[in-house]
Amino acid sequence: MNENVKNALDNFKKQDYKSAVLDFEKALEEDKENPHLLNNIGLCYAKLALDEKAEHYYLEALKIDNTMVQTYVNLADVYYKEKRIPESINLLESGVTLMPENIVLKHYLARIYIEDIRYELAMEQLSEILDLSPDNKDALWDLGTVYFELGDNDSAIGTYEQLLEQVTDNPVIYYQTGLAYESNDNLDKAISNYLKAISLNEKFHPAYKKLGMLFLARGEKEDSIEYFNDYLNFDLPEEEKQSINDLIARISK
Repeated sequence: MNENVKNALDNFKKQDYKSAVLDFEKALEEDKENPHLLNNIGLCYAKLALDEKAEHYYLEALKIDNTMVQTYVNLADVYYKEKRIPESINLLESGVTLMPENIVLKHYLARIYIEDIRYELAMEQLSEILDLSPDNKDALWDLGTVYFELGDNDSAIGTYEQLLEQVTDNPVIYYQTGLAYESNDNLDKAISNYLKAISLNEKFHPAYKKLGMLFLARGEKEDSIEYFNDYLNFDLPEEEKQSINDLIARISK
């Protein structure tokens, strides 16, 4: 390995990005058409919050090799951070057009679409990812979330349940599945998923409040009060604590 590159990588690992830039630039003097060096210099500048310089080097890297997937992602990050969403989307769309089966680019594009509330376009990309990789956990999660945001609770539930066939130890997925069931007026399934969430993480406090509310909706006041009291054991804002205490007082009458 080139000594300058070795030093640059060592400095990058130490988060000494200024020194890393200098070493990468020395290496670039010897290999001016190396897109990987250009990408790495851009990444150093991005870490230093010098986004204009980062953009310049990323674009130079893509001029030399327009199949540099990580450079598309890095540059899209810069655009996103600067709230240049259309440019981020255009960049990623061009990458996906060039490399239509690249899951990384398709997924990153889908997430930018979601951030920009372009749900239909996000669903298209996520569905294509799942055609290529049916068990892609991140794509299943994102697709379920898009369905949920669109109010398509049946599709959200089906997608989350498919994800839970692979991931059984994540309380957030059980909680989100519970939300979808609750939105679909299936309180039993919602309660079951909220209970699974806290069985996996007893400190997952939003589930306790949900359980208190749903047991109350079913008229099971003792269970409702129990979960509300459990919820009060967490570090909550004073206004929230007062609201729950008032609710418990009303239930207890």
